[in-house]
Amino acid sequence: MSSNIKVLQVIPKLGYGGAETGCYDIAHYLPENNSQSFIVTSGGELIKFIDKKKVKLIKLPVHSKNPLLIFFNAIILIGVILFYNISIVHARSRAPAWSCLLATKMTRRKFVTTFHGTYNFSSKMKKFYNSVMVRSDLIIAGSNFIFSHIKENYSEFLNSKKKFLVIFRGINVDYFDPSTKLESEEKSLLKKWEIDKEKKIILMPGRLTTWKGHEIFIEALNLVKIDLGYEAFHVVILGSDQGRDLYKKKLVRMSEQYRLTNQIKFIDNCKDMALAYKVSDIVVSASIEPEAFGRVAVEAQSMEKLIIASNIGGSNETIINEKTGLLFETGDASSLSKKIIRAVTMDETTLKLIGTEGRKNIVKKFNVEKMCFSTYSEYKRLLN
Repeated sequence: MSSNIKVLQVIPKLGYGGAETGCYDIAHYLPENNSQSFIVTSGGELIKFIDKKKVKLIKLPVHSKNPLLIFFNAIILIGVILFYNISIVHARSRAPAWSCLLATKMTRRKFVTTFHGTYNFSSKMKKFYNSVMVRSDLIIAGSNFIFSHIKENYSEFLNSKKKFLVIFRGINVDYFDPSTKLESEEKSLLKKWEIDKEKKIILMPGRLTTWKGHEIFIEALNLVKIDLGYEAFHVVILGSDQGRDLYKKKLVRMSEQYRLTNQIKFIDNCKDMALAYKVSDIVVSASIEPEAFGRVAVEAQSMEKLIIASNIGGSNETIINEKTGLLFETGDASSLSKKIIRAVTMDETTLKLIGTEGRKNIVKKFNVEKMCFSTYSEYKRLLN
């Protein structure tokens, strides 16, 4: 039997990013707790995995920043809210949040936002545009870093009467569990990647974009090769260029310039990320701008892998330095190279111990069940 809680989540596209997977997880958690779940989105690869019996999916062009479409979406959302008697509208991005703000004002429904990133602003107009994310009845920050960022940059828009709190993002620790992967699956993936397992494998996952720090990573690998004097590892840079073909060409040229082509492989995608982590020994997140949360660091720890990450943003909260991973000075190739050398020369017992502690850390603090329960609890408090 359904309760009176009916939650409509609005997100531009349902891809595989942190905001999208969080939306997906909450959407399927709600029906299991006697609530009704709705998603409005423009599309995305994750749509095909939605259980249509549990979650009502509505397609609208909510990815658009066109003011006319934002207004059009608001009008349609008003109709959706009234037709389904929605209790709470939860926006996860700025453009749809403006539509949701107008729709909830008109229908007098509760409005929730999750601030998923450090949205850039170079003008007062852009800052005003971003401020919609703090104009809700409940503002959720995905990390303490984002919480501080909001307080420092959007204090003039914050209303002391509205609730503002941190709910850490969570991952599915049952999916990101090393014990679920078969040896045959590992061999198959390594064969596909054309990698022999005689050396340690360093994995750097993430879309190919400048702020993810690929250039720093390749520079660091060159320093490691010079320092060690031999090819000590394989490297997999795993991620799509998403149309940034010039940037990918630049990275390939760098690897050629440093004579690292025998060690570095560029892989566009992997359908089973847990398996990608499993076949690796070390995972690197080299972002030169703060990660709001940093899923790579959390997923790697859940898979019992040593994570090396920049000492900025969410990584400072998700990694226990020297216990579940290693932090290096952001943007510093020399600092990263030293951590890589330390990791590749580490004995198996120490590597395994760090991996074990990493999984304990994630299961305890960043489990998707904990994120969903906390969010659902705040929904109920908001209505009461």
